[in-house]
Amino acid sequence: MLSDTAPRRVDPPALPEARGPLSAAVLGALRGWPPAMPHLDQADPYGDDLQLALYCCYELHYRGFADIASDREWDVGVLGLRAELERVFETALRKDVPAADGTVAEVTAELDALVVEQVEGRGPSWHLRRDGELWQLREYVAHRSLYHLKEGDPQAFVIARLDGPAKAALVSVEHDEYGAGNPDRMHARLFAEMMGSLGLSTAYGHYLDAASAETLAEVNFMSLCGLHRRLRGALVGQFATVELTSSPGSERLVRAMRRLGCPEQAVAFYDEHVEADAVHEQMVRLGVVAPLLAAEPELARDIVFGVRASSFLADRFGALLLDSWTRGRPTLRRPLTDAPTPAGSMR
Repeated sequence: MLSDTAPRRVDPPALPEARGPLSAAVLGALRGWPPAMPHLDQADPYGDDLQLALYCCYELHYRGFADIASDREWDVGVLGLRAELERVFETALRKDVPAADGTVAEVTAELDALVVEQVEGRGPSWHLRRDGELWQLREYVAHRSLYHLKEGDPQAFVIARLDGPAKAALVSVEHDEYGAGNPDRMHARLFAEMMGSLGLSTAYGHYLDAASAETLAEVNFMSLCGLHRRLRGALVGQFATVELTSSPGSERLVRAMRRLGCPEQAVAFYDEHVEADAVHEQMVRLGVVAPLLAAEPELARDIVFGVRASSFLADRFGALLLDSWTRGRPTLRRPLTDAPTPAGSMR
């Protein structure tokens, strides 16, 4: 299907500023300096420094960075740094997330639990629907742009690692993520249009320097699972988690935007996900997870790990937002212009 509008050039973002010795080492390696990773034993696996370092390694497999040669994607020094960062991150997740028993029944129970909606939940979408302010909504969207401007791309890596019905069904879901053949309806494009209508920059990666470690960790987990064949089950678990929980959250965000008087162009992205992800829920459960487990039941443990790790990281992100918003404080490292100024700080 042809687009009604001219294609837009997506330029890679500039390299972000380092947040510590780990990210400084990675940024130096991307610039061609000899790779030298500082000691990792004391590194915070969920902290700003490690998560930014890992994000920059992964971004080479997406749009890359301005003024960084494309062949850095497969530079052995950079890949060596990435492997060490991944080891720390994955080890922490496996320690902090309850271990699975590896049964198909456990996968079913885990997915069933995802679709049970609380009568009155506690999370960013609940807060925004009830009494969130416009600056909080704009912050939320800026954080989410790190994933949604490349929506579907981390999960696309797993397509070549699946076979048969599971592969066909996952491709069908991804087809919808990419606009079902209509580039004007690609979810990444709808998200960019929403950002523009909310007065945010639509440039890819614009909010990388502003994004929190909790934001980066969620996106990094997708890339970690997508780029490793051994973690294909975990990627399917992550994908299932998003698709099974997205529709109710999107409906709350639609209501939040309408309560706040946002333009209809802003509402379109989440409005699309209310219906689409309700359909995707069944496609992922019945079309991807069920046949994958029938063919490879040994992946049950990894699927559960993907679900639980995704939920764990999402809870960390939600806690950051709610704890800060309750105190009237911005959550972006570089606050938006309409965010309140924390006491004792200067813009």
